[in-house]
Amino acid sequence: MKELTIEAKIENLEEVLAFVDEQLERLNCPVRQKTHLDVAVEELYVNIAQYAYDPEIGWVKLEIEVNDDPLSVSITFIDNGKPYDPLAKKDPDISLSSDERQIGGLGIYMVKKNMEDVRYEYKNGSNILTIRKNI
Repeated sequence: MKELTIEAKIENLEEVLAFVDEQLERLNCPVRQKTHLDVAVEELYVNIAQYAYDPEIGWVKLEIEVNDDPLSVSITFIDNGKPYDPLAKKDPDISLSSDERQIGGLGIYMVKKNMEDVRYEYKNGSNILTIRKNI
């Protein structure tokens, strides 16, 4: 397992994506799966950076684990910010036009649709969100 602990600030997004991409390159991850993972990581990291500690700044830990049978990557985000389960929110109605839809929720919806598994738990004062993508 590879880990990165970093200050949860928008300015650190490039470093987070570089860390994830480095691990994916070692696995010869296909472009499509890499793109899905990059979009998911960006969405989840930015949400933590913007909302978890607001108005303060805290830390987020990313753990990347490679799983066999089927070959997949799990990325876990751990923060000690405000408890928040993004999976509890109802999915947006994508049949509505963008003018008719409520603001918010589309990013996590895309994450859920592009990953094989998305799990959240709040444990020992930490938000723990894990995504898994087959590669």
